[in-house]
Amino acid sequence: MYKNAEDNRVFVDQISKIEWEQLLLEFDDATIYQTWSYGVIRWGRSNLSHMVLKQKGEIIAAAQLRIIKIPLLGAGIAYVTWGPLWRRRNQSITADIFRHVINALKEEYVIRRGLLLRIRPNVFKKESTDIISILDETGFKKNENAQPYRTLMLDLSSTANNIRKALDQKWRNQLNRAEKNNLIIQEGTGDELYHKFLILQKEMHERKKYIPGVDYDEFRKIQKDLPKTLKMIILICTFEEKVLSATICSMIGDTGIYLLGATGNEGMKTKGAYLSQWRIIEIMKASGCHFYDLGGIDPDDNPGVYHFKSGISRKEAYHIGQFEFCQNPLSSFFVNLIEKCKRLVHDISTNN
Repeated sequence: MYKNAEDNRVFVDQISKIEWEQLLLEFDDATIYQTWSYGVIRWGRSNLSHMVLKQKGEIIAAAQLRIIKIPLLGAGIAYVTWGPLWRRRNQSITADIFRHVINALKEEYVIRRGLLLRIRPNVFKKESTDIISILDETGFKKNENAQPYRTLMLDLSSTANNIRKALDQKWRNQLNRAEKNNLIIQEGTGDELYHKFLILQKEMHERKKYIPGVDYDEFRKIQKDLPKTLKMIILICTFEEKVLSATICSMIGDTGIYLLGATGNEGMKTKGAYLSQWRIIEIMKASGCHFYDLGGIDPDDNPGVYHFKSGISRKEAYHIGQFEFCQNPLSSFFVNLIEKCKRLVHDISTNN
């Protein structure tokens, strides 16, 4: 623990897994991407770092980082994905809190450790004026090579009846059809439900021949490791014990997030995915979520998924993107060199 230039107390790598998991529940901007389980399964325990920032004895912000160091050179990168956390639940929130945690991250990982610090804040453009100003003031530059997260958002503050009325008419018609098909929704967090999702996902992959954007087995391991309070919720739609569709979402902060989904061949006919989506909206409202993030969209390369999601909401939202700061020329040089090599390999494999 030490005091930084702003006289806040900074705690680095002094928090346990259980303590971190409990802390996430106190932040409205917390997501699965800042969970200990996500970090350990995806990057490895030895590559994680956790910072907690206190002001007058109270925790005001926190961040989980992935650390990649180049041996013997004292160079590397510290990366915050969908963070830092700074919107404490049921407390007055100001942009100054974001400034405090950004300066603390700079001091620890850039000045003390000599790393390139890269952050991808869980902040949408519509609420970003002060945040971007702070990033500019503190020397961060936007990484133009990183595409910002793009999604559709559903406001859950209205009544369920009004939300349903606002659905696209064709989407609502499909939901009405699904409700007449005697479908059953299984809800839970257990591995047996995730296993059913994997079977459906394989069936859907064979039908569509797409390239998966995530590692489904990795998410299965994450789900097993997450505590009960942070687990993803899994909805399996069935008809006469036949599994039709699966929907997997995360609800940690004030925004529920659609993560994974799959529809089997039979599910296409019975419209099970529509019923599952409506049920998850009901669950999120009952859990106190304010918004439903429908997951990443790409209207050009994945128009089918975009069409389905846009029937729920047409309100597009973008994260502000990725920003970085570095004072160590070696860290900047090697990180940029490695990323150029990766892009070159990707271009070659794409063209061949």
